[in-house]
Amino acid sequence: MTTHRIAVIAGDGIGKEVIPAGISVLKAAIRGSGVALEFTELPWGCEHYLAHQRMMDEDGFDRLRAFDAIYLGAIGDPRVPDRITADLLLAIRRRFDQYVNLRPMRLLAGLSSPLASRSAADIDMVCVRENSEGEYAPIGGRVHVGTDNEVAQQVSVFTRKGVERILRYAFELASGRPRRTIASATKSNALTYSMVFWDEVAEQVRRDYPAVEYKKYHVDALAARMITHPQTVDVIVSSNLFGDILTDIGSAISGSLGIAPGANINPERKYPSMFEPIHGSAPDIAGKGIANPIGAIWAGALMLEHLGHRDLHDRVVGAIERLVATGTVRTPDLGGTSTTADVAKTVSEQL
Repeated sequence: MTTHRIAVIAGDGIGKEVIPAGISVLKAAIRGSGVALEFTELPWGCEHYLAHQRMMDEDGFDRLRAFDAIYLGAIGDPRVPDRITADLLLAIRRRFDQYVNLRPMRLLAGLSSPLASRSAADIDMVCVRENSEGEYAPIGGRVHVGTDNEVAQQVSVFTRKGVERILRYAFELASGRPRRTIASATKSNALTYSMVFWDEVAEQVRRDYPAVEYKKYHVDALAARMITHPQTVDVIVSSNLFGDILTDIGSAISGSLGIAPGANINPERKYPSMFEPIHGSAPDIAGKGIANPIGAIWAGALMLEHLGHRDLHDRVVGAIERLVATGTVRTPDLGGTSTTADVAKTVSEQL
């Protein structure tokens, strides 16, 4: 029996609904497989902050380090400023060097894209987003706050090590996909230091992957291409901010943000990686039991793959595909009336 210890941070809002749904599917997926998952719930997030003035326990990082993976729901609450909530999610990504943010974006058969006349064959992308530095580096500050002379500065950080390793990860991924193409998101016509540097490193790395077709796009042009010609986009590699934006576009044209998974990966496995749906805490629907759990379930499948069980990943994704193809059990974001529990139960049955 192979046992993996999983830290569970359901977090806030609908995270508390989709993560239990995901766990129920994971338990069904591993039944009889010789794999065991031990889940430990950690009640961190905005409610923890409101009670303790901390997003997580003081020894949180030391505790998390002992786990094989982290399963995260959502972080965010209107009562807590975004700058505070970042102390949990972004801090975990940086502390555990989860420098790859991997986000598949697929139009599953049976779903309708808001793009006219597009089928599942047209929309099948994955974004490899740099996850540890770039525009989200916590460097900057504000002076003369509240006066006419107030100044805010946010400093982007791009290192050769950081840029090269994310590019190599993306090229390796593209090498094993049918289209074998890379779209590098840049803005070197305006960001003449950081993005020019990004482009120069990309030109060097591409020489080691002659079988992969490399194209450089200004990020605004790439965003347009994802909508007008999605069938030409396969692997996107991008900086932290660009990837965050582009993957919301990719998820939206795939039918709903509710189905999109994400993985925060430390490829060297020195630290635990973290898996989450990419949607937020959605306080407007929290507590109603209608949140779409597919993104969380799919993120759980990515976790199984990272832990070395590609067969279990494929089982879970196959069950999601069969559920969606039937069109009978769908949450409101996909035009249905089903509940979070309905979807989880049906995916488990499809296994």
